[in-house]
Amino acid sequence: MLSKNRIKYINSLKIKKYRQLNQSFIIEGAKSVLELIRSDFDVEFVLATQEFQQKYSSILSQHKTVIETVTLTELEGLGSFQTNDSCLAVAKIKENIFLDASESEYVIVLDDINDPGNLGTIIRIADWYGINKIVCSNSTTDLYNPKVIAASKGSFTRVKLYYTDLAEYLGKHAGNKTVIGAFLGGHSLYDFQFSPKGGYIIMGNEANGVGEDVETYVREKVTIPRFGEAESLNVGIATAVILDNLRRSLGA
Repeated sequence: MLSKNRIKYINSLKIKKYRQLNQSFIIEGAKSVLELIRSDFDVEFVLATQEFQQKYSSILSQHKTVIETVTLTELEGLGSFQTNDSCLAVAKIKENIFLDASESEYVIVLDDINDPGNLGTIIRIADWYGINKIVCSNSTTDLYNPKVIAASKGSFTRVKLYYTDLAEYLGKHAGNKTVIGAFLGGHSLYDFQFSPKGGYIIMGNEANGVGEDVETYVREKVTIPRFGEAESLNVGIATAVILDNLRRSLGA
C-alpha cells in the first residue's frame, strides 16, 4: 500500500512550483513509462500493477529501475487522466541545456505556446519528422507539465527542449542561417524552398502569433494556403504541415 507521504509527493508534482522545488516530474501510461525506462532520464521510481510487471517483465529486467507494486485503484487515485494504463513513474528533470542549429539542421522555435496539449503534440510531431531540438520562449508552457508529457506519447525522451529569451537567442545565434516564421500574411508554403543549410522554424502563440520582438529576426515569412473558411489552424497541425513540406522540399 502506498504511504501518505508518497501520495502527497506525487500529487505535489502536478503543480509547477513543486516540480521545480523537487526537480522531478510525473509520467503516466505504459507507452510513456516504457520509453522513459529506455531513455537517459534518471528514474526515481515506477508504480505498476502486477499485470503490467508480468506483461513487460523482459523489458523491465533489462533496467535497474525501482518498481513498487500497486493496485489499479491506487493508480487511478493518483493519475491525472481517466485511464492510467497500469503504471506511473517519477523521474528527475533535466538541466536546461543550450541548443543550437548545426549545419543542415532545422530547429523548431516556439514563441509563447500556452496550451500543454499543443506543446506535447508539437514534440511528438517533431519526433515523427526527425527534428530533435526545440527552443522555447521562457513564457512557453512547462515541458514537465503532466499534460505535455502525456500528449508527447514518449517523444519527450528523444526531443530536447531549451528555454530562453528568444529575441536575445536569435540575436546572438541566428547569424546567416535561415529564420522562417509562420504568419497568416506570409508567402505560400507550397512555393517556398527550404535551404539545405538548415535554420530555424518559428511558430507563434495560439492567439497572437509570433511576437514583435521575435518577428524582427524572421527572414522568411510563410503561410499555409487556405482553401476553406476556417479562420486559423491549430499550432500543432500547422507545425506538422510545415515540417511535412520541409521534408518534401529537401527530398528526405
